[in-house]
Amino acid sequence: MTLMEFFGCTFITFGPPFALFVFTIARDPMRVIVLMASAFFWLCALLMSSIVWFAVVPLRDHLAFGVVFSVLLQELFRFLFYKILRKAHDGLLAVSQQTTEQHVTPKDFSNRHIMAYVSGLGFGVIAGTFSIVNVLADMTGPGTIGIEGDSKFFFWTSACLSLCIVLLHTAWGVIFFSALDKNQWTRVIMVIAAHMFFSCISLVNQQSSSDNSGVYMGSLIPSYLLLIGSGAAAFLTAGGSFVNLKNALICRKGRYEIE
Repeated sequence: MTLMEFFGCTFITFGPPFALFVFTIARDPMRVIVLMASAFFWLCALLMSSIVWFAVVPLRDHLAFGVVFSVLLQELFRFLFYKILRKAHDGLLAVSQQTTEQHVTPKDFSNRHIMAYVSGLGFGVIAGTFSIVNVLADMTGPGTIGIEGDSKFFFWTSACLSLCIVLLHTAWGVIFFSALDKNQWTRVIMVIAAHMFFSCISLVNQQSSSDNSGVYMGSLIPSYLLLIGSGAAAFLTAGGSFVNLKNALICRKGRYEIE
């Protein structure tokens, strides 16, 4: 039973991100490099958050303190990665044009939304990994959640929230980079506020009791509503429209009819 829980929650958390990686990133080495570099910057943000938490001794017992500073540092390192990626733009473009590898696409560097998407996914994957890895380790047994009165909804809620933060970071990366390109600081602040909202609302789960799914729903529903809004905003930021979406669906349907 515990092994089934482990694999189920693992697939919930990493299934969609793995599909995004396989179909949109894995075939292009430049995208893989940017993905790994963005994940490294998130780890640097985590390191700085740990240093701040360790240095401020009186506030170590207050989880909200660590959450606020963690969010601010993550967004700071997202900004630093944006600056480095933009400064390296010309060099990466030259390398991609000179390589003989057929899967390297120079257009990635002329369409900046692609690199923003890749870097956002890198941020999200590493953030989701660190948020769920300890839970997955405990999930394998020998016991299972709920035996001593704990909520039975803890595991799947953790998996769903981890998936949500992966996809949110992906959307926020597109919005954040585009806003900086156009000097739209209001949208930058909105991304930071959305990140803060998601992180703070997850603290509600501390109040959950045995067999009380209402409190978990109180964090899941707003989180996924935020994901829908952020995803729609990222879609429009990248140049998407209802017409484009409709045409894509029509083309796919037509292809299946031909096959």
